[in-house]
Amino acid sequence: MKVQGRCYCGNVRYEAEGEPMMAAQCLCRECQYITGGGPNMFMAMPATGFKYTASEPKQFTRKDLDRAVTREFCPECGTHLVTKVPGLPATILKVGTLDDPSVFTPQMTIYTCDKQTFHHLPEGKPSFEKLPAR
Repeated sequence: MKVQGRCYCGNVRYEAEGEPMMAAQCLCRECQYITGGGPNMFMAMPATGFKYTASEPKQFTRKDLDRAVTREFCPECGTHLVTKVPGLPATILKVGTLDDPSVFTPQMTIYTCDKQTFHHLPEGKPSFEKLPAR
């Protein structure tokens, strides 16, 4: 599979190639902050198949968390594009930034321990209080 995406203003573009390692929605409190309260819809793609094709993002990593993720975003419009997790050989793509978001179907919901009453879980898909066992 090959996907392409961009930020809202189009300044930063990327492409990712390979088989998705995970396609899910996350309801953790941290993701709620970055989405404005909704689920974080994402696809984990192999890091080796990911590259920026136009411009470069800015990065942000919280210094007060153990094993904090790095979030990459457009320096112009602020769109959160991807997340990188220490030790994970994947690039986490934000589904809303895909040129064709219809390629996304969530396999599961994670971090339901932080679910709000207004969050909805997809019918027939597994959900987990935290991360599923590997």
